[in-house]
Amino acid sequence: MERKNISKIALALLAALASSSCSRSEKIASVSENDLFTLNYGNFEDELNVFDLASAGSINTFMTMRDGFFYIANGESKRILELNSYGDLLSLYYNEDSMYNLDFADENSGNSTKKAVSYPFNKLGPVAVDADKRLYAVDTLPPERHEMDEERQLLLSNIVLRFDSDGKFIDYIGQQGPGGTPFSFVKGIYATKDGELVVVCCTNGGFDVFWFGTNGFLLYQLSVNEGNVPKLQRDGAEGNAHLSIENVVPDFSSHKVYLKIDYYEDSIDSDLKVQSGIDYAKTMLYPLDVTTGAYEDGFDIPAYEYSSSEGLSQEIETIPFDFLGVTENGWFFFMIPVDDGYLVQMVQPDGQRVVKRHLSVDHGRILYHSIALSDSGIVSGLFVRRENAEVVWWRTDSLIASFGS
Repeated sequence: MERKNISKIALALLAALASSSCSRSEKIASVSENDLFTLNYGNFEDELNVFDLASAGSINTFMTMRDGFFYIANGESKRILELNSYGDLLSLYYNEDSMYNLDFADENSGNSTKKAVSYPFNKLGPVAVDADKRLYAVDTLPPERHEMDEERQLLLSNIVLRFDSDGKFIDYIGQQGPGGTPFSFVKGIYATKDGELVVVCCTNGGFDVFWFGTNGFLLYQLSVNEGNVPKLQRDGAEGNAHLSIENVVPDFSSHKVYLKIDYYEDSIDSDLKVQSGIDYAKTMLYPLDVTTGAYEDGFDIPAYEYSSSEGLSQEIETIPFDFLGVTENGWFFFMIPVDDGYLVQMVQPDGQRVVKRHLSVDHGRILYHSIALSDSGIVSGLFVRRENAEVVWWRTDSLIASFGS
């Protein structure tokens, strides 16, 4: 089933959720939000430039958090900011042609730990940081350096830049390693516990995964698509169902990735005996060993349920959660937007325990957002509003720690 058709179904369900009289089927406790700091808009070094929000096209501002430090790739201003949890700017990676009013401390002055690093960024994407504070950033090559995979009909234009802990540019990573062939569109990049880099790219029918060693050279590569992933099992046999590979996320401590697959089945009109649409069936999470290409046993991921009332009728609807990521101790995080924020669902390894919590967010004030999950289990959010941008986090790490590993 084409991804765009499934997306339309999901959007329709979300629209029904917003427009009808809806209520969650159970009372969900909330996790307290910690408002950390705000960022103003402008061209100074500690500000964001999001003025392109008023124009057409995608937004290219991304955030990640590691060990209490925030890294924001502000694609609109071609810069990367490193800030502490108080909002103090510690490092600035910037394109000189797009930077104005630079008044940042000289890294060679000897009296400051702040860094100012010049690099000719083009179009920034997601960022990641490893335990040794090496910075990885997705960038897009100029059009004249784009390549085309004719067989798979993929535009190859993305690379991953590497900077060491001192801010020195190391090299860029392509498909084979340093200086390699560009990637197709990069959905996400991840740094594992051992400092290895994992790049997840979108393809026409699924995802490509590239796993690199600490030296930057390729260790493993695999492709997942609708033809080579597990099919829906019904009564011990494969059922006739459509599927959507929603996300692929690597494990932090072992050479495996996790595939979240949403399955859909044809709905049949009982009176006319003809297909009347497509219904959501279930969601499964499958571990995949990248060293062997073998799938391990998957397990069910509960869907979000809500009651929808229109007129005198009331029905229970289900929508699959989005796969946010996995923590170092193996908890899987899923999220979905609800009327007054987000519902986060945390699933213990092998689905042994499921914990749900509500995160309060005023969607009406948010123009754009970037949500990140740390390896310890903290959910962070960068929320772009009309007046400024706000960075917050929810200490869900304490919650999952209370249940043990």
